Amino acid sequence: MCGITGVYAFNMVGRVSMINVTNATMALEKRGPDFQNVYNDQVVAMGHRRLSIIDTSADGNQPMWDTSGKFCLIFNGEIYNYKDLRTYLEASGSSFKSQSDTEVLLQLLITGGQEALNKVNGFFALAFYNLEEKSLFIARDRIGIKPLYYLIDEDRVLFGSEMKAIIQYGINKDIDYTAIYTYLQLNYIPAPATIFKSVKKLLPGHCIVIKPGEVKVESYYQIPFSKSDYTKESYEDQQMKLKDLLEVSVQKRLVADVPLGSFLSGGIDSSVIAALAKRHKPDLHTFSIGYKDEKFFDETNYARAVAKKIGSEHTVFSLSNQDLYNEVHNILNYIDEPFADSSAIAVYILSRETRKHATVALSGDGADELFAGYNKHAAFLRVINGGSAMKTVGALSTLWSLLPKSRNNALTNKFRQLHRFSQGMKLNAKDRYWQWAGFANENEINKLFSAKSRKEFDRDSYLQFKNQLTGHIPKNENVNDLLYMDMQLVLADDMLTKVDRMSMANGLEVRVPFLDHELVEYAFRLPVKSKINPTIRKRIVQDTFKDILPEELYNRPKKGFEVPLLKWFRREMKSMIQDDLLSDSFINEQEIFDVREIRKLKKKLFSSNPGDVHARIWGLIVFQSWWKKNII
Repeated sequence: MCGITGVYAFNMVGRVSMINVTNATMALEKRGPDFQNVYNDQVVAMGHRRLSIIDTSADGNQPMWDTSGKFCLIFNGEIYNYKDLRTYLEASGSSFKSQSDTEVLLQLLITGGQEALNKVNGFFALAFYNLEEKSLFIARDRIGIKPLYYLIDEDRVLFGSEMKAIIQYGINKDIDYTAIYTYLQLNYIPAPATIFKSVKKLLPGHCIVIKPGEVKVESYYQIPFSKSDYTKESYEDQQMKLKDLLEVSVQKRLVADVPLGSFLSGGIDSSVIAALAKRHKPDLHTFSIGYKDEKFFDETNYARAVAKKIGSEHTVFSLSNQDLYNEVHNILNYIDEPFADSSAIAVYILSRETRKHATVALSGDGADELFAGYNKHAAFLRVINGGSAMKTVGALSTLWSLLPKSRNNALTNKFRQLHRFSQGMKLNAKDRYWQWAGFANENEINKLFSAKSRKEFDRDSYLQFKNQLTGHIPKNENVNDLLYMDMQLVLADDMLTKVDRMSMANGLEVRVPFLDHELVEYAFRLPVKSKINPTIRKRIVQDTFKDILPEELYNRPKKGFEVPLLKWFRREMKSMIQDDLLSDSFINEQEIFDVREIRKLKKKLFSSNPGDVHARIWGLIVFQSWWKKNII
């Protein structure tokens, strides 16, 4: 795991950007604390920060050149089948000077070109330079586990693992108001958009091909998905296939020349991964995070039960609310583009503490999006199936709107869910998905925008962007359609972004066995009934691995990583909200938001019925903090 950045210059103006490649590389220091190097010629400049995982010697340093001096590679990620690929390449006449997967990938691209990516099992963002042809090939992995930002104009192409690298080149910082509008609904900015008009995120399974006078951004991979291609296997055979695929995936991800452990939240997904890993790594160390002051969200008892059953060495990082709060400002300072998934705070601390014991950690991310693990998936199924109970819930929408709603206890959280459900029932498939994906609707954001922002905001561009994002959802959707949408949006732009940023901020590599592309492809060949029914979510995952997990993990509510935002806002962060980031004076000076609407949100925040407003407030705090660092 590393950080990469670079420039392709079309002219003298573009070459001026090259003087910044060292600073851009240094901006990625936390992603790769072990080594830094840059390459620069009259056309291309490339920088690399290394986190040494495989072949930790200097032979694995990058930028890496072949022996002819014609080809160069910078690479962020891991190639899990590199040993098999090396054997294949050696049989074809290739020779190697290192034991690294980087050199294998370099030789593979030399011999096979762009098409060679079809042979790769792993995750990556890479840039491959052909010195003779003055061509540059940039690519991101199939699922989007590793990030890549880019900018294309008439003078240059810039790229980098994070926005903080791109900023170092001296870019135009014109704000994209469509991105703000979307962010205020979702609490993150979906690809390919970023907060700046000039900068884009490379989509998963996409590449950029650059030659003198020519730039093409194109897709090289899409997750295959067709309802006519559902497997005809029996449910028992499906379970056997899933078991084999996941065990192989876990086994591949245990290869490392540094200490490796596994996150263990106490949920089904991370528990399955840890249990399978323990079979092949007897000294497996597992890590959990717990909440001393928030027993409703604490799941460490389940994690301990799993660790006991599988026999792993287990460490629990038990945190108070103050411990969590102490990291808020560190995270706000690290964020280089508005991103407000509050569970990032917990992931940051878990990554930091895990890094004291291991350099690599396995995680259970991706299972919810593949196998229907969220509450919203069960809600979608209920809407699709209909019935009298659903009609009753919809008919009581006024009641749900009046009842107190909060995530802080089971009852008020249920009222919150029923209110969201009743609202979503009234919408078409695409609008329902969009509403349940976010924390605010379009009407609320329209009011939140100031008069100046409304002038800058192009509604037609937003609607085009939204339709582009939700285009995978047909009129008569089933749950698999929604899962496919989740893979493109929620997983890539929220969950994987969160894990990448927070783990890389601590120099920790996180590997995600559920997202092996062969397993992903098989998951989308499974019919809906194998994944979810009215009584169970992630059905096939639960049934397949029931024999290796403690019984108490089953039939309990899903909670996820929550942090006590509401309490912080009302106490420790009250002054920051009232007197600084959301103060009348700053809002008026900034001219993005309507001061009266901000006042209403603050009033609701401090009321007895806050609902989901804490999530919206957190989104605003993140944005305002980012604005102060990058725009003012």
